[in-house]
Amino acid sequence: MTLRLTVNDQRRRVETDPETPLLWVIREQLGLTGTKFGCGAGVCGACTVQLDGKPVQSCSVPVGDVGRQPVTTIEGVDGPVAEAVRRAWLELDAAECGYCQPGMIVAAIALLRRKPHCTDKDIDDALRGNICRCGIYDRIRAAVHLAARKLER
Repeated sequence: MTLRLTVNDQRRRVETDPETPLLWVIREQLGLTGTKFGCGAGVCGACTVQLDGKPVQSCSVPVGDVGRQPVTTIEGVDGPVAEAVRRAWLELDAAECGYCQPGMIVAAIALLRRKPHCTDKDIDDALRGNICRCGIYDRIRAAVHLAARKLER
């Protein structure tokens, strides 16, 4: 079946079963490999993308359910919030192995766009679905706070 998607502000056509997880369309058909496969069950967050601005685990979203909602992957995040998050991540060396980072960053950007003055609890709640096997949650939380401060300037 031919489906039309908007991914990173580009209209794309894909041939696939509508039940195919969005993750596999993003990675295999569109070649956007920044979105990672982690668990395949929607619990680790490595595959987090924004669907109409909200973070979702793309391994749990059938591509046929996307409809006209825009999809944004780590390759497509942009704007002042995304730039502040990128700079904060680099400044604090927030990544360790890096595998979870695309999902963490996409989720952090969605949080800061929705709630620029966030608390530790807000950050923990927003990133709860993203597992970091290296356990660097404190550095990630600090990077989100730093990004928020950068946006205030």
